[in-house]
Amino acid sequence: MIKRMMAIGLVVIGLTACGTGNQGEQRSSVTVSDLEEYNVQQTAVEVTEGDFIYRLVSEKDYYKDEAVQLYAELEYIGEKDEMTIYHAASPFYFPMKEEVRGFDIGYSMNEPLVETILQQGEPYREKYQRSGGYSDQDEEEYQNFMKDFLENGFLTGYYIVNGFADFYVGPENEEKDMYRMEGQIGFKVEE
Repeated sequence: MIKRMMAIGLVVIGLTACGTGNQGEQRSSVTVSDLEEYNVQQTAVEVTEGDFIYRLVSEKDYYKDEAVQLYAELEYIGEKDEMTIYHAASPFYFPMKEEVRGFDIGYSMNEPLVETILQQGEPYREKYQRSGGYSDQDEEEYQNFMKDFLENGFLTGYYIVNGFADFYVGPENEEKDMYRMEGQIGFKVEE
């Protein structure tokens, strides 16, 4: 009987020492209490440069069991009735970081040369489209996070968006005016 109790005790000690999960699972898991130490600074930002206004907006500072509403706008405020801008597939980029885990979420897009005509005083708006990627060289926790993010959307966490508009104006064979208008916002998500 004593030998049996000692054997059970050794098994319990062995299981406790090994743990029941790996650190990656623990790091990838974020609880609501983890979010309490983070404060959302701003959910909207507006930047003016030359004849343009760039806006980056999250509809809320805290999303619970709902889709994140994130968008960017570009408004032409110059003297002409309209202005043609040139950019990649979109003038807007939404790279971000999930702060609790410390994971960067890139924002890639195709880079054809696209032109968009902005009407004076009418904001041109695009909603955020989930983007990002990973490679087999990335740590396993990051790969798992990105797989879940790309398939299911935002996981519980605190997100900082370092958005920007990147475009130029000017005729094809003349000097171009380049613009890169940047803004930063944040929001929290609870699944």
